[in-house]
Amino acid sequence: MPKAIRIHETGGPEVLRWEDVDVRPPGPGEVRIRHTAVGVNYSDVLHRTGFYTYGGSLPMILGREGAGVVEAVGPGVEHQPRGVALKPGTRVAYGGEPGGSYCEARVIAADRVVALPAGIDDRIAAAVMLKGLTAQYLLRQTYRVKPGDAILVHAAAGGVGLLLSQWGNRLGALVIGTVGSEAKAGLARANGCDHVILYDREDVAKRVRAITKGEGVAAVYDSVGKATFTASLDSLAPRGIFVAYGEASGEPDRLRLMELRERGSLFLTRCTLGDYTKRAQDLAAMAEELFREIAAGHVRPLVQQTFPLRDAAEAHRQLESRATTGATVLIP
Repeated sequence: MPKAIRIHETGGPEVLRWEDVDVRPPGPGEVRIRHTAVGVNYSDVLHRTGFYTYGGSLPMILGREGAGVVEAVGPGVEHQPRGVALKPGTRVAYGGEPGGSYCEARVIAADRVVALPAGIDDRIAAAVMLKGLTAQYLLRQTYRVKPGDAILVHAAAGGVGLLLSQWGNRLGALVIGTVGSEAKAGLARANGCDHVILYDREDVAKRVRAITKGEGVAAVYDSVGKATFTASLDSLAPRGIFVAYGEASGEPDRLRLMELRERGSLFLTRCTLGDYTKRAQDLAAMAEELFREIAAGHVRPLVQQTFPLRDAAEAHRQLESRATTGATVLIP
């Protein structure tokens, strides 16, 4: 019987249980996948603790990113939007909703997966689907970065942060990253950051203003939340956009609407991958661009930590303690 990591209550890493689960045959429009690699994201921690309350009832299988091989295909599954046949043996990956990737096998809607090109390794795919598709929509859709833009990337040594820095640099932007240690600063510099700020030792907004000669940045990409919220606002140029996509430090305090006017007619959005990938054709197009950038060497996913799937609790402990950099992958 397949195994999975499930939670029966919210709490610390100790609530993650390694259990037998039933995996049914795929129904109409579905495929059954045998996982070869599973991605870990900070949003998994927030689901585990109960900070995020969406995503299904308990007991729950965590995880929103994975790669594997199709084992069985349900009725009505023929081709993806890009014309690739899904059949037993097809290598696939997915990222985003629905959750449930911390398992050896699962059933998922066929329009939520994409076929993997031959040159994309399963561990890379599991590490890059949610994070890489997030980087794609942040840089190419939420705010379309162009040559000469200055952008600020918080948590620049993290899984998404590294991809944002690499891709932003590739697009011709001046990339300013924030990190929490000298070691992470070196990693950020090696992956596209032109300038790196140690956020717990320096005034972030003041440094940003100095780097940009007082102008501020066109866009801030912030997955940290409460701890960086004010600095992010204060780093923006007039008519700049604050792109929030996570709350690792907690939800920010309420903002008076007039503060956006007072700081220069700013834009503020809290976005999520699911709203950009609701249509299968959009998901396929985003993945195609991501895979193209990886194949060309412009985006280089870094799998820095791997753990056996059954040791997901230890992966969570290290992620929460900020001991990790880049991507973390679980191996079934």
